[in-house]
Amino acid sequence: MDRVDEINAFAAVADARSFTQGARRLGVSSAQVSKLVARLENRLGARLLNRTTRDVSLTDTGRAYLERARGLLEDFEALEGSVRDQGGPRGLLKISAPVSFGASQLTPALLDFAAAYPEVSLDVSATDRMVNLVEEGFDVGVRIGQLADSSVIARKLAAVRMVTCASPDYLARSGTPATPHDLGRHEAIIDTNARDPLVWAYGSHNDRHDVRVHGRLRFGGADACVAAARRSLGVTRTPAFAAADDLRSGRLVPLLCAYEPQLIHVHAVYPHARHLAAKVRAFVDFLAQRYAGEPEWHQGWGATHTAN
Repeated sequence: MDRVDEINAFAAVADARSFTQGARRLGVSSAQVSKLVARLENRLGARLLNRTTRDVSLTDTGRAYLERARGLLEDFEALEGSVRDQGGPRGLLKISAPVSFGASQLTPALLDFAAAYPEVSLDVSATDRMVNLVEEGFDVGVRIGQLADSSVIARKLAAVRMVTCASPDYLARSGTPATPHDLGRHEAIIDTNARDPLVWAYGSHNDRHDVRVHGRLRFGGADACVAAARRSLGVTRTPAFAAADDLRSGRLVPLLCAYEPQLIHVHAVYPHARHLAAKVRAFVDFLAQRYAGEPEWHQGWGATHTAN
């Protein structure tokens, strides 16, 4: 077990390129990780890591050793996991989720999951930053939009409409845009979390309208943009789940529905592993069942779209 701890500490530091981050991933102190790695290097009689004040990198020997060691760690985890999971889902489940979706949609699901699986403990981190699940020690993540990380397995959970909307007072004062290009004459409330915040794309690939927008209000999150639109400060474009209640109540009015961009999707993502822990499988299956069919956030305010 001491040797497994040493190898695990070395792999965590190598992946994170930091003793501090590696220790955080393992849930132990930096001093403990440093001690384990030093003991491994002393036992092998070889330097595995180059250390500077700013960075940690693998030596050639360390790179070769890590490649072989990963397989051993995966086999060991699979062995323990197969025994541990015989009693059903249990243990700590670390989850990364986006802020707005986490607050409005995921939290109720998490509470229901916690009630259904009392042997599973939840540690949930809400951030709109694209986290590295492996390096930061997460078991599963919930992500919205395009997935660029090929190092994870993704399961599609639900579709999300991107809705352009404004308040009735704003539209009475400034007019209602009839086409996407009319947005150039309007005050845009911009979500800086978007991949290209100042360009709003509409339509499909074969009939696409890219519109450059401008506005004095920019927020790093959908909730603030929706709140500003509710105050009649401009037009915003947001995932439907962030504005659904306001759209149903009439506080916000959907615009340009005929030009809406293609649906984006909510995914559950988790690292590749030879043995998928029961707690991860149970959580992903729970979310897939929870969001099956037409999402609640598309209902009660306009024409529905099928989840594709």
